[in-house]
Amino acid sequence: MRRCYLEPVPEVWVAADMLTDAVRLHLIGQRDAAARLFRGSDFEQIGRWFQTVVGPHNPAIHGVLPLVLEPPRLPMQDRKKPRMPSAAVKRQILARDGMHRRFCDSSVIPKNVILAISAAYPEDARWSDIASEQHRMFQAMSIQYDHVLPHARGGDSSLENMVITCAVCNYGRMSYTVEEAGLIDPRTQPIKVSAWDGLASFIDG
Repeated sequence: MRRCYLEPVPEVWVAADMLTDAVRLHLIGQRDAAARLFRGSDFEQIGRWFQTVVGPHNPAIHGVLPLVLEPPRLPMQDRKKPRMPSAAVKRQILARDGMHRRFCDSSVIPKNVILAISAAYPEDARWSDIASEQHRMFQAMSIQYDHVLPHARGGDSSLENMVITCAVCNYGRMSYTVEEAGLIDPRTQPIKVSAWDGLASFIDG
């Protein structure tokens, strides 16, 4: 059993440090130096890691897909509502999990922070509705609220069934259960604690 489909590439941790330094420099008015770090943290290796997990099914990465799904996928009208947790439940999830994905601990970044940084540094911290035009660290690490029992399989949006993940884990697993994916249930693992704040100081500072 694995904690995730494919461990983050080392550049993820390097980029997290670079982004932390970029925000610090931005807050003291050193925009040129901050821009260089935002631009430099857009590693091709992170993009390749993202595409490997989120791209076409690869048995070496994703395992052998089950022939019978149990529980089965539900028609849209039979799936539990709401589709996503309420704002109150999201706050509870964040208070419990922090800014690290529960599958293998890498850092996540809230969407509002990504948008704020991109608005301030549009050439260096790219963001767009087009995936190929997104800063690769932001794309991979954008915060996701993930159903452990997938919503399509009958999972609800309760605190007990939701965990923080990154886009790689969320989109890679899609609607397969952790058992079908051959992954450890993240709720059974310790929650990582660190000083990482999801770059929130860019907005709050």
